[in-house]
Amino acid sequence: MKGPSTRPDRSWFGLSARLLLLTIFFVMLSEVFIYAPSIGRFRVTYLQERIAAAHLASLAIEDMPARATNDRLRNQLLDHAGVHGIVLKRESSKALVLSHNMPPTVDKSFDLTKGTFFGFIGDAFETLLAKKDRALRIMAPSPKDSSVIVEIVIDERPMRNAMVAYSLNILGLSIAISLMTAVLVYLSLQWLFVRPMRQITSSMVRFREDPADGTRLVTPDRRTDELGVARRELAGMQRGLRAALMQNARLAALGTAVTKINHDLRNILASAQLVSDHLETTEDPKIRRIAPTLMGAIDRASDLCSKTLRFVQEGSAAFEVRAFPLAPLLDEISDAASGLGDGPSIIESRVDDRLELHADRDQLFRVLLNLVRNAFEAGASRVAIRGQAERDRIVIEVADNGPGLPDAIRSNLFQAFSGTTRVGGTGLGLSIARHLMRGHGGDIELRHTGPDGTVFMLYLPTDPTGGGEHQIPRLVHG
Repeated sequence: MKGPSTRPDRSWFGLSARLLLLTIFFVMLSEVFIYAPSIGRFRVTYLQERIAAAHLASLAIEDMPARATNDRLRNQLLDHAGVHGIVLKRESSKALVLSHNMPPTVDKSFDLTKGTFFGFIGDAFETLLAKKDRALRIMAPSPKDSSVIVEIVIDERPMRNAMVAYSLNILGLSIAISLMTAVLVYLSLQWLFVRPMRQITSSMVRFREDPADGTRLVTPDRRTDELGVARRELAGMQRGLRAALMQNARLAALGTAVTKINHDLRNILASAQLVSDHLETTEDPKIRRIAPTLMGAIDRASDLCSKTLRFVQEGSAAFEVRAFPLAPLLDEISDAASGLGDGPSIIESRVDDRLELHADRDQLFRVLLNLVRNAFEAGASRVAIRGQAERDRIVIEVADNGPGLPDAIRSNLFQAFSGTTRVGGTGLGLSIARHLMRGHGGDIELRHTGPDGTVFMLYLPTDPTGGGEHQIPRLVHG
């Protein structure tokens, strides 16, 4: 079954289209919040204009002689003001009333002097949503003379028609603004965000298809924003992952090679073991003294070949964790390290005879012997090994008087194929040492290095049940 596509979606359901639609939606939503107070203010302005027109019409009637006023003129003035009736109230004079002969029944009254912001908005929407034509009584001071209170009776339909026309104009303007804003925002986001994100996504997809192809790595740019940082971090991650994959490929090839030569190597060791068995029967005391060391080395080499073969064929082998004293192990390391280096090789063991470890003895032998060998091959003439118990762990210090480690390899000291100064060295020794120590639930670290020597610290847990069945980690990264 074919999985979902990881290619960027360029259809109308892609990121660009969603940004466009969201921009239009939010602009229209903003216009709604602007429209509500606008339509409320429009209604108040409309009513104030009717109040002003009614005041002017009443002034025209008020200054004319009574006999000159007739029904025709009165109706013309009322129609011009857009009202059915006008009432003027002054403090210094009586009210003046001007109306049609049969004014309509008032359905609702509004006093503009007592209105509130939200009240005007509610009245506006009430007018827009009214289902029947109503006659309204409006009261407000005249814009021409604030001492005059004008009351008018008007039909609601003309005001509603004016409000609908105003709303349509606002709607058209809002659509134009939203489209213009959406297009500008869309183009800006397309240039600043969507296009770079598509490039990053495409690079990730292409890199996933073939991580070994160096041409598929994303190219970092000089942008200082979040996308620029993301692009540079992605480029660094791809380079690191590509290097790790290439290193794993080399390690896989190495494992295949070890499998092929393992059989022949075991045969060679078997022949050496047969020869070494005869050394125990010799009369030469020197040979008889070194025979156990030689046989132990051959046995460990043969056991290592067997474990390596099981590791390659079956996976990680279980550690054989048991209790053993550290001092005799260091004596064996001293014998095995004799003759290493160009000059005299001295190993100082400063360990309490009662100090016991719970670990795989052979694997710890490999770790310590590797450190001692590295020290002597680097030019050290003396290696001091100290061990002590600290609360819940055992600390082993391996210090030499060599020339120290170069700065170039310190950052990659425990990485395979990297942490070596010896010509022809693979750099696997310290990488394997860290894997073995961590497989025990402990660790190894470089404490100090300089012209006066190098110090490594090894840590092992004192609780033999803390790790359970330890598994040798696969040889990948340090």
